[in-house]
Amino acid sequence: MKKQLLGLLLLVACIGGASAAQPAAASCDRECLRSHVTQILWSLVKHDVSKLPVADTLRVTEDAVEKPLKDVALIRSVTALQGYRQDFIDERMGMAGAHVMVEESGAPIMLVVRIKVVGNQLTELELVPTRSRTEGLIFNLDGLKAASAVMNYAPRADELATRDEVLKAGLKYPEGLAKAENFAAVNMPFAPDAYRYENGQIMAGPDCKFAPGCQNISTQSLAIFKRLGAPMTRVVLVDERMGIAWLRLAWGVRQEGGDQLTAFEAFKFYGGQMHAVEAFIRILPIEKRDGGWK
Repeated sequence: MKKQLLGLLLLVACIGGASAAQPAAASCDRECLRSHVTQILWSLVKHDVSKLPVADTLRVTEDAVEKPLKDVALIRSVTALQGYRQDFIDERMGMAGAHVMVEESGAPIMLVVRIKVVGNQLTELELVPTRSRTEGLIFNLDGLKAASAVMNYAPRADELATRDEVLKAGLKYPEGLAKAENFAAVNMPFAPDAYRYENGQIMAGPDCKFAPGCQNISTQSLAIFKRLGAPMTRVVLVDERMGIAWLRLAWGVRQEGGDQLTAFEAFKFYGGQMHAVEAFIRILPIEKRDGGWK
C-alpha cells in the first residue's frame, strides 16, 4: 500500500513539474498574435465577427471613431483580401498590426489594423482604411502588390538592436520633421540606400523622382513640413525580432477645411542604420488627431 501511495505521489509530482515548465496558457507569441490579425481579416471578408475571441472590455475604433464591434462598417463592406500584407508584432506588449490591401466590392483599399491581446482575447482593435487619393493624398496601387524584402529581412543576431535603440532611431524621424531642414541635422542614422514609401509611392531614396534631391533621404529638404508643425506622435509598437518601430504621426491643420495628415509609419532599423520607412497615410478631421487612442 505504501509503495502504491509513493508511486502515486511521484506521478503527481512529475505531472505538476511538467506543467510548471510549460509557458503560461495565456501567453501569445509571434505566431499567435499574427493569427489574431489573420482571423480579424477573414472575419471582415466573411462579414461575421461572432467567432472572434473578444474580451468583455474590447475597445474598437474605426476611422478614429469609437464604436461597438458590431457597428464597424468594414464588416459589411470588405469583400476580399489582396496580396499585400506587412505585419508588425510586439510580443512584449501583446500588440500586433498590419498594413494590408483589401477590397470593397472589387475596389482596392489600404487598411491599417492594430490589435492588443490579453489572455488570448482581443482587448483593442483599431481600423483605419484609405480608399482613394482624396483620402490619402497618394494612392499608388502598383507599389502595393507585395510586401518589401527590406521590411521582411530578419536581422542576424549581431545586427539586431535593442528595443530602446530601435525606438530611439525611429523617434528621430518626427524630431527631424519638427525641428530641422533635413534628417542629417538630427543625426538620424539612415543607410546610404535607405528609402521612404508613402501609400505605395517612393518619396525618398535612390530611385526617387518625386522632387530634386529626394534621392538622398538623409539630406532631402523637409521645408514642406514647416507649415504642418510638429506631429503628435504615438508609439504603436516595437517589433524587436524584426527591428521595426511602428509609430502613428498626426499633424495639425493641413488646409482651410481643417483636415489633418495621419501616418502609420514603420521604421526598419538594424546594423546601426535605418534602412527603410514605409507608411500608410490617411487624411482625417482635425478633431480626430489623437485617433481615439491617447
